[in-house]
Amino acid sequence: MAKTFLQTLSSKLLIDYEEDLSKTVIVLPNKRARVFLLDILRKEWTKTNFAPKIASIEELIQEISGIRSIDSIELLFEFYEVYLSMTEKGDQQSFDVFSGWAKIAIQDFNEIDRYLIEPSYIFSYLSDIESLKRWKLEHNDTTQLIDKHLAFWKKLPQYYEQFYTCLKEKRIGYQGLIYREAVQQLSRFSSDGSRYIFAGFNALNASEEKIMLHFVTNGFGHVYWDIDGYFLENVHHDAGLFIRRFKKNWKPYLGSNSFEWVFDHFSEEKNIKIIGTPKSIGQARIAGKFVQDLMENDHSLDKTALVLGDENLLLPVLNSLPREVNSLNITMGYPSKNNPAQLLIAKVIKLHVNALARNEHHYTLYYKEVLDVLNHPFIEPFGHFHELVQIINFNNFTFFSLETLFRLKKEVNFISEELFLLLFTRWDGLNVIEILEKLKGITIMLRDFLKSESEDERVSQAFVYSVYKMLNKMIVYQEKYQKMLSVKDIQATYKQIVDLAEVSFEGEPLTGLQIMGVLESRVLDFENVIITSVNEGKFPSGKSQQSFIPYDVKQEIGLPTYKEKDAIYSYHFYHLLFRAKNIFLLYNTDSEGIDAGEKSRFITQLEIEKLPKHHIQHLIYNAVLPDKPYEKIRIQKSDLALERLKEIATGKGFSPSSLTAYIRNPIQFYFQRVLGVRESDEVEENIAINTLGTIVHESLEQLYQPFIGKFLASEDVDSAVAKIDEVVLQKFKEVYKEGEIKKGKNYLAFEVAKRNVYNFLKLEQDRIRLGEAIKIVMLETELKGELIHPALPFPVKISGKVDRIELCNGKLRIVDYKTGRVEARNLKLKSFESMTEDLKNEKSIQLLCYALMYVQQFGFPEQEMEVGIISFKNLKSGFMPFTFEKETNITAEILEFFTEEIVILITQILNPELFFEEQSIS
Repeated sequence: MAKTFLQTLSSKLLIDYEEDLSKTVIVLPNKRARVFLLDILRKEWTKTNFAPKIASIEELIQEISGIRSIDSIELLFEFYEVYLSMTEKGDQQSFDVFSGWAKIAIQDFNEIDRYLIEPSYIFSYLSDIESLKRWKLEHNDTTQLIDKHLAFWKKLPQYYEQFYTCLKEKRIGYQGLIYREAVQQLSRFSSDGSRYIFAGFNALNASEEKIMLHFVTNGFGHVYWDIDGYFLENVHHDAGLFIRRFKKNWKPYLGSNSFEWVFDHFSEEKNIKIIGTPKSIGQARIAGKFVQDLMENDHSLDKTALVLGDENLLLPVLNSLPREVNSLNITMGYPSKNNPAQLLIAKVIKLHVNALARNEHHYTLYYKEVLDVLNHPFIEPFGHFHELVQIINFNNFTFFSLETLFRLKKEVNFISEELFLLLFTRWDGLNVIEILEKLKGITIMLRDFLKSESEDERVSQAFVYSVYKMLNKMIVYQEKYQKMLSVKDIQATYKQIVDLAEVSFEGEPLTGLQIMGVLESRVLDFENVIITSVNEGKFPSGKSQQSFIPYDVKQEIGLPTYKEKDAIYSYHFYHLLFRAKNIFLLYNTDSEGIDAGEKSRFITQLEIEKLPKHHIQHLIYNAVLPDKPYEKIRIQKSDLALERLKEIATGKGFSPSSLTAYIRNPIQFYFQRVLGVRESDEVEENIAINTLGTIVHESLEQLYQPFIGKFLASEDVDSAVAKIDEVVLQKFKEVYKEGEIKKGKNYLAFEVAKRNVYNFLKLEQDRIRLGEAIKIVMLETELKGELIHPALPFPVKISGKVDRIELCNGKLRIVDYKTGRVEARNLKLKSFESMTEDLKNEKSIQLLCYALMYVQQFGFPEQEMEVGIISFKNLKSGFMPFTFEKETNITAEILEFFTEEIVILITQILNPELFFEEQSIS
């Protein structure tokens, strides 16, 4: 690999500045490069010497101005103080609303000051533009909204002046203010005999340019650029745009000083792989694979950088790195909005804010918000709340009081009491500082939990520590500004802090794999470079910055636009490639979607302007696709599975519904009946169809219980009708437990259940009036039978619960209730041959199973026997009997035909040669 820029700089220092190195100040674009430069100096020095002072450009400018930089959130609070002092009380906005436009305004103030634009000029310009937009409006045509909008533009310069003055008096400020003040203080700044070396810069704002020129023209400053001749001499290449401009514009000031340094590394031999793959996660996996390949080919990870064009890829990349990566350093700002620890605190705040809003006295909680907290990946492993979650799900709690949650907590063991209290203690009696301290207490507990875990939890620890710092800041801001007056203010302020904050990671900067963002790569050189998200909108970032200042105005007055920002990205991109030997460029091939975009222009430019020694390979990596879009599941019957089937067959027995489940889908039968896999309990916020069916069945059973063994009279049905409300409500509470039934969809379902029961009883009433003699024989009765047949390896039991058995006009009827719609044609059978192979016959199979079990248990009745269905969605059809060749009576011959068919089905289930095979159901 060619000598790096910092190595070249180190050599220059040792040759030209060795005697007075302690009086040399090296100014670099960022703080990160300081560690690398000191390490190189240490390795190259042969004797003991005082190290030079190394500062970032921001540190130098702060020193010149004498003003301390403060973070974005503190700036917002300071600006809010100014805003309140200048705004009538009736017109004052909340901090949350104010922050929406104030962040953009501060960004614009910053740019105006960094580029030394006259504030009064640009603000009057913007105000005039807004006025001109409405120049046709008469005074009477304006609205309050228009007036307020114009008033805002007139007030913006006043906000700027007052804000600037206020910060300056406190000796604090944003970057632009510090830069403007530094320029004004230049004449008073004493170099104390020190020499200043500015190294590795590219794009400079007007303030930086003026300050650097001041040092250079006064003889105590020198500039070393890091540019390749290929870009400097190509007037159309954006990577050299700014340095070409400085070379031309600074010539009168530099005099005989040569322009240093121009290198020739980009044209050297390079292996460039351009890889397109769908989705961001694909890039993360491929980046991990390339790291593995580099290690296997004996490339040092100390000379390898993994640059993330999209910082959101950090976690997928970390999870995709090979286990052999022993050391790495993460140097980038990871957005706080994606921090899982931050999301936990946001959920806790949301839970309490909404609980107070619903009912301040009862502190009403919503189950989803509670479960979001209890099941959070940072809480679930340490809180031991699994049993509590199960109780909430099983009992169908939707909205419940905080008191109820604490009562449920007492019913479970092995729970982290301290963590539970921090999460769920009421907030209504606490002040803002106390609430923030509670939230901070959660992060402290999580930190202690994570410390006891393995080294793999270091990233999680960084996430938690980041939130801890954010909450500490909020406490400091509240003590200083006292602008948070309620829990809603806490929520709004927290959201604003999250939007601006970043997660910092600790690591060893000089060893191992370097994972960094684009800006962190400035001045640094690596032999192996992997860059992800090389797509338009990510690399370069495109037209993404919000501003009150229009594009054409920015162009006219000399503020940077997205075009200049694209040129900055161009320099950063090509600088990563200057001295690299092995380059991997990854991009997303999806042109549509949330994180999609076209392939970056930088890749196209590399390919079109390909240099002779650049070996470019363009590959597309797609996920491995199966030959078939979907392959049905086939499971062979193992010895254990056959043993389990025998256990079912000779124990409780096959139920009619399990037999039809096998016909419908053998795989479903295998999972549910053989393996016993059940869906986990979840809260039914809205009543499910099967739950509603259970409620109707159980309500009818209770209403008819007093009439078992007697003929129904009209007054019996009337007495049942009178109890509908009471019984259905009781069954709802038993089945749906703590679920809410007094409002919303559940109230409608409750009314539907009552209507179903009422309509059924009305049907019964009509039958009695028409002269039918109805005697209830049995309700919800368990029937059992046994199949003994030469084709079966052993006697097989069948069992099931029938809803109702009655005598009607001298006929015995076995009745099955269905809450869904069933038509009479669904119960007609023309032939028994292969009846179990057709799913259309499932209801007939169930009915004949009931008939077969009844006969085996009680024998053939003296009366004629029918089996049929009453469908609640087709009550007008009344009792719909099973029909074979227009005959509704169940005879011994019919049961004999049916037995043969059901035996065939059961032999298939028990046959070890047949697989459980998935069926597609249309």
